Order: sequence, then structure tokens, then C-alpha cells
Amino acid sequence: MSAKDDPNASFSLFGDDALSPPPASPFPAREPHPEPAPRPAAPPPPGAIAKPAPAPAPSSGGYDASSIEVLEGLEPVRMRPGMYIGGTDERALHHLFAEVLDNSMDEAVAGFAKTIEVKLDADGYLSVRDDGRGMPVDEHPKHPGKSALEVIMTVLHAGGKFSGKAYETSGGLHGVGASVVNALSELVEVTVWRDGFEHRQSFARGKPLGPVEQIQPSKKKGTQVRFKPDDQIFGEGCGFKPARLYRMARSKAYLFRGVQIKWSCDPSRIHDQTPPEATFHFPNGLADFLAERTKGLELVTPDSFSGRIERQGEAGAVEWAIAWTPRGFGEHDGFMQSYCNTVPTPEGGTHESGLRAALTRGLKAYAELKGEKRATIITADDVIAQAGALISVFIKNPEFQGQTKEKLSSSEAQRFVENALRDPFDHWLTGSPKAAQALLEFVIERAEERLKRRKDKEVSRASATRKLRLPGKLADCAAGAVDGAELFIVEGDSAGGSAKQARNRKNQAILPLRGKILNVASATGEKFSANKELSDLMLALGAQGGNRYKEEDLRYERIIIMTDADVDGAHIASLLITFFYRTMPDLIRQGHLFLALPPLYRISHGGKSAYARDDAHKDELLATLFKGKKPEIGRFKGLGEMMASQLKETTMDPAVRTLAKITLPRSEEAVEALVETLMGRKPELRFRFIQENAEFAADDLDL
Repeated sequence: MSAKDDPNASFSLFGDDALSPPPASPFPAREPHPEPAPRPAAPPPPGAIAKPAPAPAPSSGGYDASSIEVLEGLEPVRMRPGMYIGGTDERALHHLFAEVLDNSMDEAVAGFAKTIEVKLDADGYLSVRDDGRGMPVDEHPKHPGKSALEVIMTVLHAGGKFSGKAYETSGGLHGVGASVVNALSELVEVTVWRDGFEHRQSFARGKPLGPVEQIQPSKKKGTQVRFKPDDQIFGEGCGFKPARLYRMARSKAYLFRGVQIKWSCDPSRIHDQTPPEATFHFPNGLADFLAERTKGLELVTPDSFSGRIERQGEAGAVEWAIAWTPRGFGEHDGFMQSYCNTVPTPEGGTHESGLRAALTRGLKAYAELKGEKRATIITADDVIAQAGALISVFIKNPEFQGQTKEKLSSSEAQRFVENALRDPFDHWLTGSPKAAQALLEFVIERAEERLKRRKDKEVSRASATRKLRLPGKLADCAAGAVDGAELFIVEGDSAGGSAKQARNRKNQAILPLRGKILNVASATGEKFSANKELSDLMLALGAQGGNRYKEEDLRYERIIIMTDADVDGAHIASLLITFFYRTMPDLIRQGHLFLALPPLYRISHGGKSAYARDDAHKDELLATLFKGKKPEIGRFKGLGEMMASQLKETTMDPAVRTLAKITLPRSEEAVEALVETLMGRKPELRFRFIQENAEFAADDLDL
């Protein structure tokens, strides 16, 4: 990765000259003639104060006033884009769209815009248009000769959202969003419909190509910003991803129920299932968003807890939607998405803290009312652990950490959210006693599981061996270090016996499993928690599942699935991979999961022997290494049939073995869909998959 693509790359704050200063000029050679005698100084004029002569400046290695650079206009943005948008990667590129969209959303939240249009054309230009008031185009009083539009687009910290006069609540706060987009774009065209006319001005890499032009009379109102990212900043061939733009636009529509967002994209730029045209309008706001996320999932309560409250007497509002499910949300047990003034805050902040506090206190108060003493152990993490939560606040003058606004730090937001949700949550609990009791029992179970896991985590490596005596017996490493430690998961005691003899006791551990494990993609949460095989495996790993997974808790550097080289072995391997993908996907992303490739055949002739992975490899060896000979071919029915020496030299010895690393593609949506199709609860999806893909397996069938 180049320095341009690395957000952590270090740069000089003082310019390039500070890192490699120019050499100092040599002193001029002194002439060999004698110096003249000093003349007496003339007396100062009456009333003057004699000043001492300045001392000669010490040598500074060329670092003087001329070394200090002053960047003008938008130069700082182009030189250090990471300071303004967090880097130059794909996320930062799409942040440009977020900045422009936030400005249009501010117009909608302020009540001036009803419709926002987002369009990605064939040339890679992205347009965002709203029907709000339109940017001012008259001359700016502090910048004579420049329109307000030009000032907005070319001057950092120029905007209408500092004082709160133009906008009561807004997502744009720092006055840098539009100008940053302008600075980092190859070309920007701003069209304004205002005061009965259409106005337009174009910019190239932050610099205006001319003044604002009055194009023609028009009765329309609003602003359109059309721009294309600069490949000098983001790299050659950079461009927006339609799927990502689509999701960002849709999420904005959920956040403000009074806006309609129209999406369109040239079909030539779409390479997935993203629709070329769509209209987003959600009258129920976040409740609609959550209903879509929980569609088809089993919920703890029949209805979600959702609502919206506007602050009386001053600007401000809060909207929320929460649901709990025992199965979790895909690869995560739960999720929380928060927003402030329609700006996403992926790192959370004070509004999330207010939500957690309100839910925890409300549930504890309800438990006390019902005389449930077990609820004293409940924490906020227990309440939120398997919840899907959405929270959106609108407040004046919010405080964020950084220009990209990833975390809200306004203390006001926590008080506002906590006070706003207290009574609605109490009424929701008391209004549905059965649902409230189910939720309380569910959260208490989570708390009890947490305490049990804490005790299990304190178990040493030796006690872990004792715990796993039956049904699976862990033969652990002799060394205590995690680096280099390997855990082989094998099927059956016979294979486990051979593996234990073949292993390197110092850093290789063996965990035999009995038969096929539980299919976690179709099993209920109760079955999962009650499964002894999986609980033994989790205990041996030392790590927890879901969002509680931490790499530092993992007791082994490599987890290697070693099953028989047959159909049953492949099935067991797929079940284990599904378990890791659904339970701890970060273990796969971090490169800890491997698949051993044991041989299926042993071919020998005279003193020569070789091993073949499959039929194709066997045919290849017969045609090359054993060409013209009649070797003896032995087929292994399973790992248990292999001698320890054979298993070691083919599958377990790092010097000669072959391991397949389990990885995830960059786009994981397709993986999730495939896992749900092949391993989920719906047999009709598997039937359809077989019908669609049967032709590709025709060569492998005995017909």
C-alpha cells in the first residue's frame, strides 16, 4: 500500500524542507588586507535613545523564517486530505458524497426541501440536487467581488451553520464540507435555482473557472452539486461504488421521515444487484428501517420499542427503534447504529450512552416492581447484547470528535436521550406484561451467561483439559505460548489417537469431536447453548463468540480443521466453517482458520511411495511419477486408518504439509447469502440452488 493510501502514514508538519533542509551557504572568503580602524560613533540626535546593535544570528542549519510555509486557500486540503476526510481510501472517497448529501439533508430537516435527487452518470460524475432555498449567489460583504457561492466552495470555515440563525439543527457544522469536496474533486459544477433565475459556477481542483453566471430565468428552487473525485488524490481509476451510494442514500431517508430521496444510476456502472432507479420515503422513519432488518427473524417481544419525541420550547428531537432476537443479526449478536442531525456516528458517543442508561434503568425498575431479585446483576451490555438498536438525535450545536464526525461528545445529548426515553420505555413495559416478562427473562439469562463465561475464562490451561474429558478430550500443547500454537480439530477418537501420536507435543494440540457437529445456521439459540461439542470447542479456544470476540483471548495461533478426505469429512468441515463464520467471523478475517488437506490415496512401487489428495492428483501421479509401472494403490477410508508416521509426514508436519487458509471475499454479502441458502432453515433455497447448479456437477456424477 502506498503512503497515499495509508491513513497512518507520517508526514511532516513543516513542509519537505524541514525533513531535508538545504545546506547552509558557506561564509565568504576573507580578504588578506588589514581591517580599517573603527570610526567613533556619531552622537545620537537629541531625544533619541541609543539602541544596541543586533547580535549576529546563530547558525540554524538553514531553518529560518523562509522555511515556514503558509498554505493559501484549499492547498492544505489537497496536501493533507487525511486531516479532513480521514484518508484517501474507499471510505474517505465516499465521505465526499456524505458531505454533499448532509448539506441537502440540512435543508430538508430545516423544512425547506422535500425531495433530494442522487444521480451517478456513466462518466463517474455524481450529482446531488435538492429543492431547498438554494445557495446564496449575491456578493459576500467580507469578500468584495466574490459571490457567497464562491466563498462557500473555496474558503475553509465558510458556512451558514455557525450561529444557528439559518439552521436550528444541522449536520454540517465546521464550514469545510463543500470546500473540501471542491478541493478534492477533478471538476465541480454548482447549479443554483434562486430568485427567479438559474445560476451556475464551475471549479477545477478547488479553483473557480470563472464567476457565477446567470443562465436563464427559472421558477425552480434548490441547489445541485455535480462532481467527480480527483484521481490525483484517490488514485488512478477511482470511482464511486453504486451499492455503497445506494445504501447511504437509503439510510438518510430513514433518518428523516419528511424527505423523499430519488436514486438513479447509469446501468453501465452497476455490476451487482443494485437497482438503477429507486425512490426512498419512509413515513415511519427508523421503525421501518428496523422492520426491514428484523424481517424473518424470531423476536423476543412481538413488537419493537420505537418512537419519536420532539423537545418542547427549543430545537431538538430524538427518534429510536429497538428489537431483541435470540438468534442474532447475521454474523453479529446485536448492533447499534446512531446518528446526530442525520450524520452517522459509527463510534457512538453520548447519545448511545443515554439510550443504554435509559433501557437499563427502566428494565431494572420494572424487575423491582415485579419482585425479580435476579435482575440486580443486569448491566447495560446485557440489555444491548442481542438487540438491534437505532437512535437518531437532533440537537443544536453538537460537538463531534474530528471533522468526519464519527463520535458525538455533547453531554447534552446523553441527558436529553435518557430523559426522553424514560417514560416511553416504562409505558411500553407496563402496557405489555407478557412481552416485558419475556424480555426481562431474556436479559437475565444473558447476564447469567456472562458471569458463567467470566468464571470459565479464569480456568487455566490444565483445568481446561480436565473439563474437556468427555465427549471430546483435549490433548493440549506443552508450551504455554500462543505464538506458533496449533489446534487440530479432528473427527472421532480413532483419528484423534493417530493425531496425538503424530503431533509435536510442544505446540500442537488435538481436539477430537464426535460425529457431525450442530448446524448453527439453522439451530435455535437454546440448542446452540446446550450443545456440548461446541461448548467444549469454545472453551478450548479461550475466545468468546459474537461481538465479544477478542483476538488476544485466542489460545492458538492457528485453528486447523482436519477431517477425512471424503464426503462426510467435507460435510463436517463445512459445518465447522459455518460455525466459525457465524460465531466469530473476525477469527477468519484475521487469518487464524485453516483446512488440512490429508491424502486420499497412497501409491507405492518398489521403494518409492507418494500420496494423492484426490482422484485427479492420483491420475497425475500415475501418468508422471509412476508412468509405465504397476504400482500398488491404497485408499484411506479415514484419518484413523493412517499410521501416525503417515499422518505426520502428509498432514501435520509444517515442513511438508499443505494447508488451505479460509478467507472471506472483500464483499461478504454474497457469502452470507450462500451460507443462508446452503445451511439455513429453508430447504426450498437449497433445492433451487441444486436446480441452478446441477449442470456444473454433471461430470462428477455416476450416470
